[in-house]
Amino acid sequence: MIAELEAQKRKIVEKNANKEADDRKLAINNFGHDLRYRKYTIQEIETATDLFSPSRKIGEGGYGPVYHCNLDHTPVAIKVLRPDAAQGQLQFQQEVEVLCCIRHPNMVLLLGACPEYCCLVYEYMANGSLEDRLFRRNNSPVLPWQVRFRIAAEIATGLLFLHQTKPEPIVHRDLKPGNILLDRNYVSKISDVGLARLVPPSVADTVTQYRMTSTAGTFCYIDPEYQQTGMLGIKSDIYSLGIMLLQIITAKPPMGLTHHVENAIENGNFAGILDPAVHDWPMEETLIFAKLALKCSELRRKDRPDLGRVVLPELDKLRTLADEKMPFIKIGGSAGTSPNNSHVSTSSIQVKL
Repeated sequence: MIAELEAQKRKIVEKNANKEADDRKLAINNFGHDLRYRKYTIQEIETATDLFSPSRKIGEGGYGPVYHCNLDHTPVAIKVLRPDAAQGQLQFQQEVEVLCCIRHPNMVLLLGACPEYCCLVYEYMANGSLEDRLFRRNNSPVLPWQVRFRIAAEIATGLLFLHQTKPEPIVHRDLKPGNILLDRNYVSKISDVGLARLVPPSVADTVTQYRMTSTAGTFCYIDPEYQQTGMLGIKSDIYSLGIMLLQIITAKPPMGLTHHVENAIENGNFAGILDPAVHDWPMEETLIFAKLALKCSELRRKDRPDLGRVVLPELDKLRTLADEKMPFIKIGGSAGTSPNNSHVSTSSIQVKL
C-alpha cells in the first residue's frame, strides 16, 4: 500500500514537472507577440557596443555581461544573456513583461530589447549599484547618512509600487544592494526583476502566500519561510528589504547581520556596528531605522510589518529628517573609474534630498 502511494506521488510530481516544462516552452514561443516595446536588431546592438568590446563592459551578473554605450543618442546599459545562463530565457521574458508595462521613478527604465538575442536595453545609471557604493569599491565617495535614509525610502516606495500592481501584485524575489542602481544624482531604482513573480490577488489579499515549485533569489536575502516551504508572498520581499536596510547603515556583508546588530543594541554598543565612514550618525533616528529593519527581517512572515502602513511611513519620517538637516549634500572626492568601467562620478556632486 505504501509503495503504491509513493508511486502515485511520483507520477503526480512528474506530471506537474512536465506541465511546467510545456508551459515554459509555450511562453517562450509566444513571447513578444502582445508586448509593445522598442525592438533593436542585433546589428544595432553590436554597433553600439563596438562588437561587445571589453572596454564597454561595466558589469557581470548571473544573467550575463552589461555594457555601457549609446543608442538613439541616449546613454544606455545593455544586458546580454549568456548562452549558458540557467533559466536565462525565462528571466529575459519576465523582465521585459514586467518592465515594459510599468513606469515608476524608483524602478529602472527599460528602453527596449533585442528578443532574438536576449539583449535588454536600460537607462544608464551613472553611479552603479548601491552595493558598490556602500562598500566604496573603486574608492568611491562615502554616502552620507542623509542620502542613505533617502535611498531607503525610495527603495520601499518602488517596492510598494510593485506590490500594489493591478490586477496581480508583483513579488521581486531578489532584492539586494546589487540590484539597486543609482543615477547621477544618487536617486535609487530597483532593477533585475527577471525573477519576479505575479501573485494571484485573492492570495495576496488574504494569506499573501503562493506555492512555488522551486525557490529563487540570493542566499542571505531569501525569506526563510519561502526557502523552507516554497510559499511565496509580498512579505517575502520585506525580509530581503530588512537585510538590505541593515546593510545601508552598517556597510557590512549580509551573513549573520541581524544577529550582529541585535547584539550591538542589547550590549549598548550600537554605534560600534554602524558604518565608521560616516561620522555624524543621528543616533536616536538611526536606532529607530535599525529596529525597523530588524522587524522586517523577522524569521516568521507574520511578525514582519506591513510595507504600506508601517515600513514606508517610518522611512518617510526619517527621509524628512534628512531633508531638514541638510537640504543639499555634496558627495565629493575623485572616485575615478573602475577597472570594469563602472564610471563612478569623478567630481563632486550636489544631491538634493
